[in-house]
This record gives sequence, structure tokens and C-alpha cells, in this order.
Amino acid sequence: MFGKVARVTTLRLRPEDPADEAPVARVLAAAFARPDVATPPEVGLVEELRHGPAWIPELAMVAEYGGEVVGFALLTRVGVRTDGGTWPALALGPVAVAPHRQRVGHGTAVVQAALEAATELGERLVVVLGDPAYYRRFGFGPADRLGLTSPWSGLGEPWQALVLPPSTGEEPPPPAGEVVFPPPWSRV
Repeated sequence: MFGKVARVTTLRLRPEDPADEAPVARVLAAAFARPDVATPPEVGLVEELRHGPAWIPELAMVAEYGGEVVGFALLTRVGVRTDGGTWPALALGPVAVAPHRQRVGHGTAVVQAALEAATELGERLVVVLGDPAYYRRFGFGPADRLGLTSPWSGLGEPWQALVLPPSTGEEPPPPAGEVVFPPPWSRV
């Protein structure tokens, strides 16, 4: 009476593991490919961040579809420098999806998974430099409205921030100040 059971392929979202380094590099290289460079700088950025103090393993998120890594979203440690010291925050990026899997929701899913993981870890602030139309869906808005500056502040709307929900109702809002990125970011 019943026919064959259809095989359903689902998107699996999870933190990167060591076996994912090469597939992630391939996704980054394909997503950021340009005719003027052999290897896009985003590949080197992730490699340098992966081996530095800004790396938070739980916040390097991959999207796997049919056993293949097809997406990646990275949150790494940055700081907000204020008169009272430096406050921890996160930078989102790079975000990449393999070209053959773009425009089907994998990028949205992997970014959302990374943001949810950051919230679970008690993180409060994420900054990103990217397309406002894309990042607005996650709640990002102009970083200058929060009093956040960076080397990219002059770019205007692409410099964005998101305040994550507090783990308790008594946490103060993130402070205003200069967002300080780890050295690998200055080479992108």
C-alpha cells in the first residue's frame, strides 16, 4: 500500500569541530571569491582568529546539509573601550554560504544559531559590518545609536550592533565606547 519512504535532508546547525576547518575554508573561499585574489582575505582572517585569544569555539557555527558543510557564521571576542575599562562584546563575521546553497535560508539559520549560542553563554553585545537590509532581520541597527565607534564607523549604516537579551533582568545595558578588534581584523 505504501511506497518508498522519501529521504528527507535537513539542515544541521552545530559548532565547528576540527574536521570542519578545511570545509569551512572552502565555503569561505567560494562565497568571497574575487577574480583579483587567489584566496579571499576572509579565509586567512578565520584561520588567524581560530588560533588566537578572540576565538570562542562554541560560537564558530557551521550549517551542514546532506553531510556537507554549506554555511558558516563566526562570533569572536572584541572589546568596548570605555573610560572605566574594556567591556566584552562580540563581532559577527565572516558569514558565508556555499554559492550552490545560497538564497534558501542557510545563512539566516546559521547566523541565528550563532546568536542564540551567544545568548546562552550570557553575551550581551554583537557588532557587525554588513548589509543593513540583511542584518536587520536579526535585530541589528546602527551602532552609532548605541554610542559605539570603530575603524569602520565612517562607513555609516553598515556599522551595526545588536544588544542580546540579558540572562537576568538586572543587567545594565552595554556601555558606549570604541569597539576594539583583535589584530587579524586590520588585515581584511
